[in-house]
Amino acid sequence: MNSTMLVVNLAISIALIIGLILIPKLNPMVSLVIASAYMGISCGLGVLTTMDTIASGFGSMMTSIGLPIGLGVLLGQLMSDTGMAQKIATTLVHAVPARFVMWALAGAGFLLAIPVFFDITFIILIPIGIAVAKEINKPMAYVSTALIIGDVIAQTYIPPTPNPLAAPDLLGYSLGTQMVVGLIVGAIVLIPSMLVTTKALDAGLFNDEKDVNHEVDVLKNLSEHEANRKDLPQPSFALSMVPLLLPVVLILISSVLQATGAPADSLAVSLLSNKIFTLLMAVLVAYVVAWKYIGRKKAEASANNALGTAGVALAITGAGGSFGSVIAATNIGDALISALNIGTGSVVSVLLFAYFIGFIFRVAQGSGTVAGITSMTIMSTIVPSVPVHPVWIAMACLAGGISIGHVNDSGFWVCTNLSGFTVTGGLKTYTWPIFTVTVFTLIAAIVGALLFPMV
Repeated sequence: MNSTMLVVNLAISIALIIGLILIPKLNPMVSLVIASAYMGISCGLGVLTTMDTIASGFGSMMTSIGLPIGLGVLLGQLMSDTGMAQKIATTLVHAVPARFVMWALAGAGFLLAIPVFFDITFIILIPIGIAVAKEINKPMAYVSTALIIGDVIAQTYIPPTPNPLAAPDLLGYSLGTQMVVGLIVGAIVLIPSMLVTTKALDAGLFNDEKDVNHEVDVLKNLSEHEANRKDLPQPSFALSMVPLLLPVVLILISSVLQATGAPADSLAVSLLSNKIFTLLMAVLVAYVVAWKYIGRKKAEASANNALGTAGVALAITGAGGSFGSVIAATNIGDALISALNIGTGSVVSVLLFAYFIGFIFRVAQGSGTVAGITSMTIMSTIVPSVPVHPVWIAMACLAGGISIGHVNDSGFWVCTNLSGFTVTGGLKTYTWPIFTVTVFTLIAAIVGALLFPMV
């Protein structure tokens, strides 16, 4: 099949994914599988070969990151239900002077979103944010913006959440590299993102009359939340930080050992860099804390809730693996480069293209998970011919995949409603800050790729 028809079929398969999610509102997993089937059959793989490729792609993805995703979700749920997450947040917020409290809120969101899903992190932190806003007489727009910036950065770029966990497997590099680059780029990007969005709010971007839902009393909701939790014991800050930092520390130790001369296949390096081992250790610590502070029955219920949440992430991620396997089997990478006249020697062009693919998916269907996985899947066929480390391409894909979140994004409604804003208020405190984050991330990825290609 010629290059033009391969690209046309890819465009149709992408349209299928978006259309099936938006119109009949099929589950993203089902939409991805249908698009994979169309792509394989239309490109001449044959019906049976296409079905086998879909199955093997799903299986390969689950073999690689299925357990880590499940363990990551379980870790986040246990940290939430035991009060560890709340303890970390309140400690950070009260450790700084009032003029830096918004930065502390962003930092709390950044830390908690490493193991905890975006929505859950925001739900945990918003009562603390409301209390802070009341205490220092600061508008809620500042609080929500700070929380969302810190939350979305860690959720998007730092494992063990699904997309940054899948990136190394889809594009072919180590989890330690994603961890280090995600942490460094994320910390750097947080600073200009906070400065720009804060300046915009200072300049009058947010209008209290039009952008606040005056029918919602968030202070009343805060009082009810505090009443529900005030008698519950909480673990100490130090103890709460252990399961959060343990996977990061173990993976970083592995990278340091390897950098100082330890063989990559040595037991210490292999074990400490193994995502299943590191997350399992963190989950076991979280279980011990849960048994002490909420009891064995509630810990078991917490784990069961987590596994239900994990199922959604696993299904979408696995289906993304199916789509990737079919795309790889069609050898569409060369066809895409040829048809779009993108020179793989131009790193900037490739990164802009990677961001653009994620951007289109995000705007059209809302799910950052689907957008990130699909864009990385498409770019995986191009990676071998680009003279730059694939982590930079992954960062551009991940940034594009969360670029414009609006009314078709569940996170938009969670943040908007819990903050007591109208739709326009949500666009100014959710959509705009996240887009700002992705622009700075794309810039950081381009600069990083040019200065540190790491080929």
